[in-house]
Amino acid sequence: MNHITARIALVGDRSDAVRSHTRIPGLLEAMRVRDGLDLDAYWIPTEDAGAGMDGFDAVWVLPGSPYRSETAVLEAIRAAREGGIPFLGTCGGFQHALLEFARNVCGVTRAGHAENDPGVAEEDAVVVPLACSLVGHEGTVKVVRGSRAARLLGAERTQARYHCNYGPHPRHLGVLREHGLTFTGTDESGDVRIAELPGHPFFLAALFQPELDGDGTRAHPLITGLATAAVDHARTR
Repeated sequence: MNHITARIALVGDRSDAVRSHTRIPGLLEAMRVRDGLDLDAYWIPTEDAGAGMDGFDAVWVLPGSPYRSETAVLEAIRAAREGGIPFLGTCGGFQHALLEFARNVCGVTRAGHAENDPGVAEEDAVVVPLACSLVGHEGTVKVVRGSRAARLLGAERTQARYHCNYGPHPRHLGVLREHGLTFTGTDESGDVRIAELPGHPFFLAALFQPELDGDGTRAHPLITGLATAAVDHARTR
């Protein structure tokens, strides 16, 4: 079989001050060496993300919000969702995946993110401040049996590391579910931590940061899952 290299868009405003960003090069190398998954990675500043994701085999929206361009990030997520391009959103990427879905699938056209728009009306706030900050927090996430997350993990729970102050407003979870988004991971209190889109080749978002798992010498299963899906996508491109 011919060797396949997949092209992945790393969407985020790259900064050495964001720990997850500094982990990425090592994780890409680890997947190449340990897993045989070769990814040609392109860092895309958020203001350039709306130019289109054509030609990429995966899109990973990284932590680091508030992003310089919310609009362009949402366009990148929409392109991946509608185009069948493997997608992973972590931390801010999770939050914006829900926001994009609410606006463009659920018809909640005024859906807002309270960090980006502190004046957003309560009934439109899909992403809101958490009751308790998760910056520096680590906890257990329980996953739904049979979900993509569970299959990737090979287990029904995982340890999760966070660095966020915002999460989904419970009032909007019902309409997101009604339109096809599934919530397949929760913390010990039952709060949503993983979202998936069934029927898509790979569409998964986590409020936690799997890139911070371990010592950085081996990628978290959710990340290797994205890489595997990217290689599969490249094989058919």
